[in-house]
Amino acid sequence: MLGSLPSFDRLVAELSKLPGVGTKTAARLAFHLLRTPEQDVQALAEALLEMKRKVRFCQRCFHVAEDDTCSICRNPARETQRLCVVQEPQDLLAIERSHAFRGLYHVLHGALSPLDGIGPEELKIPSLLNRVETEQIEEVLLATNFSVEGEATALYLARLFKEKGVRVTRLAHGIPMGSDLEYIDSGTVQQAVDSRREL
Repeated sequence: MLGSLPSFDRLVAELSKLPGVGTKTAARLAFHLLRTPEQDVQALAEALLEMKRKVRFCQRCFHVAEDDTCSICRNPARETQRLCVVQEPQDLLAIERSHAFRGLYHVLHGALSPLDGIGPEELKIPSLLNRVETEQIEEVLLATNFSVEGEATALYLARLFKEKGVRVTRLAHGIPMGSDLEYIDSGTVQQAVDSRREL
């Protein structure tokens, strides 16, 4: 990037490996760090190393944890017969922030995508099937994303669980609260109409 500054160029190259960070953003971050007091940069470096050393994935649900199991799996107040399946840990956090679900979770760490070589074995689907069979799960809430891959994953899992006699539900999708219909795209309106429920 700057040619004569290999240490700066190395930092830009490393920062640009982060998701959503291109070369320009990486350079902007590098210049910001250059102006930041050394003790703050040291604290950032130590936080990154500590996170990498201590944080792992829960052996039961594959959410982030600093122990073998996460705080949600260890919580005796959770509804253990209900299981919410999400694609990524950040999806779990979004549902937790809503306080709408009191069961347990299972994080797949991705979605089915045959074109990219991602099948059930590349995700946490085998361990999910094992949990449903061994933990007396009565309901599986499929909370995968509403993308092509997320929908394909939800349909695949729904078929598997229905064969086992487990109740399968899916997150409702459609029009966000506070929206005006005239500004909503037709695909979203169609999903909302198709997902209508009785009052």
